[in-house]
Amino acid sequence: MTRELTCIVCPKGCQLKVELENNKILSVEGYTCKRGLEYANTECTAPMRTLTTTAPVVGGGVVPVKTDKPVPKELMLECMKVINTVRVSPDAKIGDTVIENILDTGANVITTRNVKV
Repeated sequence: MTRELTCIVCPKGCQLKVELENNKILSVEGYTCKRGLEYANTECTAPMRTLTTTAPVVGGGVVPVKTDKPVPKELMLECMKVINTVRVSPDAKIGDTVIENILDTGANVITTRNVKV
């Protein structure tokens, strides 16, 4: 099987061609740096994403949040369910941790803006 990907690690956007057999990578073509090769390997075997969303604030409204490192793509919906159960303090500042180690992924959910503007 062949998968064609556009590398998203840097602005070059290399067009990658990955040959797979039984979910194992046989070859990767088209990358111009080591990061592109790593991206192709990860994307085809264990895709990860940084989750960006909003979380509810105590008393109303929402604040933008994100994971401080990528989480497995297959856990995105479960992470969203957890995030939707928390209520962020109205005094939260940018970078505050909202959830530590979400779903045992090693990633924390942090605020990306002060709640009070």
